[in-house]
Amino acid sequence: MHVLRNGTVVDADGAREADVAIEAGEIVAVGDVGRGDTETDVTGQFVAPGLVDTHVHLMMDGRPDVATAQSESRYDHAYIAAENLRAAVEAGVTTVRDLGGPESMALDAAAAVEDGRIPGPRVLAACENVVMTGGHGHWFGREADGPDEVRKAVREQLKRGADVVKCMATGGVLTEGAVTGAPELTREEIEALVDAAAAKGVPTAAHAHGKEGLLNAVEAGISSIEHGTFMDREAAAAMADAGTYWVPTAAALRNIVENPDAGIPESTMAKARDAAESFDSSFDHTAAEGVSVAMGTDAGTPFNHFENIPDEMEYMVEGGMSEREALEAATVNAADLCGLDDVGRVADGYRADLVVLDDDPLSDAAAWQDPVHVFSGGDQVV
Repeated sequence: MHVLRNGTVVDADGAREADVAIEAGEIVAVGDVGRGDTETDVTGQFVAPGLVDTHVHLMMDGRPDVATAQSESRYDHAYIAAENLRAAVEAGVTTVRDLGGPESMALDAAAAVEDGRIPGPRVLAACENVVMTGGHGHWFGREADGPDEVRKAVREQLKRGADVVKCMATGGVLTEGAVTGAPELTREEIEALVDAAAAKGVPTAAHAHGKEGLLNAVEAGISSIEHGTFMDREAAAAMADAGTYWVPTAAALRNIVENPDAGIPESTMAKARDAAESFDSSFDHTAAEGVSVAMGTDAGTPFNHFENIPDEMEYMVEGGMSEREALEAATVNAADLCGLDDVGRVADGYRADLVVLDDDPLSDAAAWQDPVHVFSGGDQVV
């Protein structure tokens, strides 16, 4: 048994002075803990749950033009994924949800981490995104047109073992020729996707920038809206009424517009600037309507590196969330969206996914950016 001694535990339940005992990959005691086989003194430090990032792309490496990855082999993508996983877990990210990549690559990465062959966080995967022919991200997605084709495309991902099913409800910033906010899949197509996923009890996610496509997804019963850039109060209210999560991915737009002369295609830059002008108001709308928020970054997109995932905590606070709300978004909310009931808290019976921080994350969102120690499934990686 390993004991973290004399720290302050911080999670969605608040802050309290407590020791934390870890054994066989689980938290076995929080409070007054007896002597451990090994101990780490964390006096004056804060023990928090590891972060859960609900939107990453393991095959992407933050390059300025993601389209150049089309010329690379699946082996290249696998090497990139392995490096991204190492970077994420060392940054204190102990669960990631891959929302789109080639075939079964992310599921294979999940197995490699679980078996101890490579270091990394727990991985959940969507496998291939379901997209309209020629739609956003078509080059690494499963193109499908009409409800029947969409249903088959979903079943193909479920056959692979997908933990979540993702579709592109609207165009996007990174695909040449795509109109960012324009609807792509129809409501009927998204309904078929949700229905097919529901047969296996699998959650769903929709990339959606524009209001019409967003509402198509919400009305179809999608579990989460990714990005939600051009939402208004009506769209936010619909999300709240339906219990749809919002995954802001603030880092995605920010890392594009802040690198204007670094090789990002001009069409991408122009779309990102337009989207960024509307994005900040999305935080206002979701806060006013009480939309549940789960943390996600879109890591892998231009200059959006896996080692910088914790920056999203500050970005959410800058958007208007409190430090406590940001913590909840990246722990208990993200776990709930992913369908996980064993991560997100520092409590008996939970996986020992923990970070030790020098500063209090309830008063400073930047505290997440440089963890002193990281435990993933009980294994100390930092």
